[in-house]
Amino acid sequence: MAYKTIVITTKKEDQISIITLNRPAALNTFDVTMASELDQALLALDRDTITRVLVIEGSGRGFSAGIDLSTGDFESMTPTEYYQWATLMEQASLTITRMKKPVIASVHGFAVANALGLVAACDLAIAEEGSLFGATAINVGLNCIGPQVSLIRNLGKKKTLELVLTGNRIDAHEAERIGLINKVVPQGKLREETINMAESLADKSPLALQLAKRSFYDIADMEFSKALELVNNQFALLCTLEDSHEGVRAFKEKGQPQWHLK
Repeated sequence: MAYKTIVITTKKEDQISIITLNRPAALNTFDVTMASELDQALLALDRDTITRVLVIEGSGRGFSAGIDLSTGDFESMTPTEYYQWATLMEQASLTITRMKKPVIASVHGFAVANALGLVAACDLAIAEEGSLFGATAINVGLNCIGPQVSLIRNLGKKKTLELVLTGNRIDAHEAERIGLINKVVPQGKLREETINMAESLADKSPLALQLAKRSFYDIADMEFSKALELVNNQFALLCTLEDSHEGVRAFKEKGQPQWHLK
């Protein structure tokens, strides 16, 4: 499929696909087209037989400045149209939680407003030193009420409300400290370190990786006893599959496993 606002690069030898948000003149802000295309690309790559790990990055000066408010339609939509528009802007975040394959956000420059929610929704995130993060919509009379759904699951009540209510920006090191991202890397090393992170996941049993992600989202809102019951059943199933036997065999023999699911 030909995309207008994103670029997809697949490193077949590493089984990694990179989605690049590609509206640099508009700071990679999300319009209807880019929101739709990102969601379509995520779904397509989740079905792809080669890709094991996905990366989302931005072109130009930064990752993304959030939602594009420059169009004339913004001030003239009906409540129903606003709802449909807002739902589309958040769809990729929801899709990421439903996908089998892990998704890594790779951030440089800035990730603010709706883009902050996207980073929080990704399974893992890595950022270049000097990158800034913020739930900045409150500063223009709106709010990051959509992104806070993902933020509260990463940061908890106090930090989420601090970001959403103040609109203040934080740097990459603070983002790492509070659990928004996993790692800060030196400038000029972002792509290399992102691929290293993705490769470390792609080397694992694809089935074990996918089940680990699925169980994580399944138990997120469950009471403790029910969550344990669910994951115990999932682990028991995993133990019956070829990849678990292969992994244990390779571990005992100090060799490299040959995973069965490609």
